[in-house]
Parts: sequence; structure tokens; C-alpha cells
Amino acid sequence: MEEAGQKLKRARERLNLRYRDVEEASNQIAARHSNDEFSIALSRLADIENKGTVPTIYRLYALCAIYRLDFNEVLDWYGVNMAHLPTDGAAVEIQRTHLIGFGADGYGDMQMPLALDPGIDLRRTTFLSRMIQRWGKLPVSLLNGLDVKNYRYAYIGSEDWTMYPLLQPGSLILIDDAHRKVINSGWSNEFERPIYFFEHRKGFACSWCTLNESQLVLQPHPSSMCYPEVFTYPSEIDVVGQVIGVAMRLDQGKRRRSRT
Repeated sequence: MEEAGQKLKRARERLNLRYRDVEEASNQIAARHSNDEFSIALSRLADIENKGTVPTIYRLYALCAIYRLDFNEVLDWYGVNMAHLPTDGAAVEIQRTHLIGFGADGYGDMQMPLALDPGIDLRRTTFLSRMIQRWGKLPVSLLNGLDVKNYRYAYIGSEDWTMYPLLQPGSLILIDDAHRKVINSGWSNEFERPIYFFEHRKGFACSWCTLNESQLVLQPHPSSMCYPEVFTYPSEIDVVGQVIGVAMRLDQGKRRRSRT
């Protein structure tokens, strides 16, 4: 914490700002937002720089605005790495299916395979772990070409067996909210049948469905042993989008058998 305070001190000194200058600037920000929490008194600024006092989010915002610093980077100084937010969230098991609100802001980096065996044939099923020659970190900003921000993400709850075994509990799913129209026919097997993500009065759901005039029936996979649910559409339920991708474990069935 003291090191973070010293970094803020050096940022202030590089701009040749006195404590009084910072106090006056923070008062201007507080006035703009009609919130005194943004104000930084002289004694408080001294404590932040020299005693390791952790500033509130309002004061940290004001300091970043005054010193022209990136807010995420300064949070990192205090041991809060925003790039870890999705990973930490995934480590917390939640029973109910829910949307994921973490944005793709391009901040941070991630482990990626930087070099693959040149003999790899992507047309064939491959044990990829053996083909990776070198791992490394890449800035998330380099992944912008994947256009991930134009889709939405959700998490199948750890106790949601509705679409088992097609979608395992704990699966991370990719949702295309541009495809919200319910299709009642046109597929030849269960893998081609569209799966939708819904929001209703009790929360969220993910399943097949059938729309009959104003009645929307959520249809679980037959192997799940779950029951269909019926809603009045669109007053009681909203179609968020169609599931177009999934990342999941394949051993959840063992956990389910051990519970029964």
C-alpha cells in the first residue's frame, strides 16, 4: 500500500502539483458531480502518499483524473487486477443460471499458446496440449479481432440440469442476442435444434422452446428428468438470444450420479 502511495506521489510531483493544487482540483470534481466524496483534504492526501492509507473509490477516481492516470492500472498498484475479475467470478460456484456482466474492455493479459508444433494438422482431432511448444502472455487487446464484445455470456448454474447432457452444469455459454426469434421447426436432430437463453420473473433459463401464439414452453432435454415450464410471451418472459457456443466440463454426470 505504501508503494502505491509513493507512485501516486511521484505522479503528482511529475506534474509539479502541490497538495493545495490537488485539493482544489478534487473540489472542482466534487462540485461537478455534486458529491463531496470526491474531495481530498490536505491531510488525507498526505496519509495516502506517506502512510499507505487506501483511498476510497471516489478519491482514487479523482486522483486518476487529476494525474491523468489509467484507473485500472492504479487499481493494480493496490493489488486489484481487473483482468482477474472473470476468473475470480468463475471460481465462485452459484447454483442458479445467470448472465455474466463482465465487459471486454481489453485490459490485462492472458495465457495463450505462442508456438505450436509445425506438424499439427488442424483437420484431425488433436491432443493440443502436446502440440504446444511455448506458452506466454498476450495483451487482451490483441484479441479484439474475435469481436467478443458483440456477444453476451452466461453461466449455467451448478445445479441447473435442464439441458443435460448437451449443456453441463457449470458451462460457460456464448449468446448471440441478434437471434431472438423463436424457431419451431427446421432441424433434423437435437444438435441442430436451437437452444435459447431466457430472462423471466424468477431469473434466467436456458433450454429448447416452442412458441404457440402467446404461450412459450421451455422444453428441457429428455435425459435431464426436468419438467417443462410454460410462460405467457412476451409479458412473462424475454428471449435474450440464441446459444451459439459453449465451454464445459464433461464429468458433471459423475457428480450427479453421486448425489442420487
